[in-house]
Amino acid sequence: MNVGPTELIIVLVIILVLFGGAKLPNLARSLGQAQKEFKDGLAEGVTEDETNDA
Repeated sequence: MNVGPTELIIVLVIILVLFGGAKLPNLARSLGQAQKEFKDGLAEGVTEDETNDA
């Protein structure tokens, strides 16, 4: 999937129109927290697998 600068600008404008400027920081914060929780869950699953193998 090759995303050029034009497509990226179009997507950002659409996001700005849909969510508005005031809600974007909250949206970004929520996405960051979700990503952190996902990574923590993956790391926890790996450590559980290692303890089960022993």
